[in-house]
Amino acid sequence: VQALKDAPVANQIRQNPPVYWPGRTYCDGRGYCYRTPGWWQPGNVYTVDVNQDLRNTVEAQCMAQKGYRPVSLPPCKSGVKSKVAPVRTTKLPPLSSASCFVKFDDGSFQIITPGQAG
Repeated sequence: VQALKDAPVANQIRQNPPVYWPGRTYCDGRGYCYRTPGWWQPGNVYTVDVNQDLRNTVEAQCMAQKGYRPVSLPPCKSGVKSKVAPVRTTKLPPLSSASCFVKFDDGSFQIITPGQAG
């Protein structure tokens, strides 16, 4: 919430440049040629939150000041998954360099640390 206050959403509308597609020349077997006209394809219009990167930085600094740090876990190999009952993780277990995760079809996940109940 503090990051959103310090770096509020600041959307800007932007547009990609237009692209010119030149016409083509077509000739028949008798040597008669004609040219189709070219056309401009307008650039796409899109929205950018110019404060997004700053807000992410402010949020990361705030979390770090509170003692949190990001963690990246690899997916578990099938040998690890098969040894543990599938249970959704609701509380962060102790982590080690062997910790991994299993993602379930509903989007939830399980963190497994081999050698510990998880």
